Amino acid sequence: MFEVGQKLPVQVFQVTRADLIRYAGASGDFNPIHWSQRTAEGVGLPGVIAHGMLTMALAGRAVAAWAGRSDSLVDFGVRFTRPVPVPDTEEGTAVEFTAVVKQVADGVAKLDLTATCQGEKILAQAKAAVRI
Repeated sequence: MFEVGQKLPVQVFQVTRADLIRYAGASGDFNPIHWSQRTAEGVGLPGVIAHGMLTMALAGRAVAAWAGRSDSLVDFGVRFTRPVPVPDTEEGTAVEFTAVVKQVADGVAKLDLTATCQGEKILAQAKAAVRI
């Protein structure tokens, strides 16, 4: 299933402003930088941005898809490097995830993830381990 050096297929997720509202309701994070253009730009952001934990959740969703099961994830971590601007359009923005298998041992595959939005890397040190 996983081989060292294997590049996993791209997973793309669209993020819209409606997704941000749903995520705010579920998480309780109603920070206006996630829904108010005026506030986001007022604090120096390029516009409304996605919640970091939403972005991380999408990365986890990509890993689960690659592994074939959501309960196979045994370790997961990321650092946020850039915000994910979400324009006020029907399609929002696309967040793309890829990964390379770095190690396979003892029934666990270790993956290095790359996440991009509008050509910019949005996560650093993004790593996951999945039971195989």
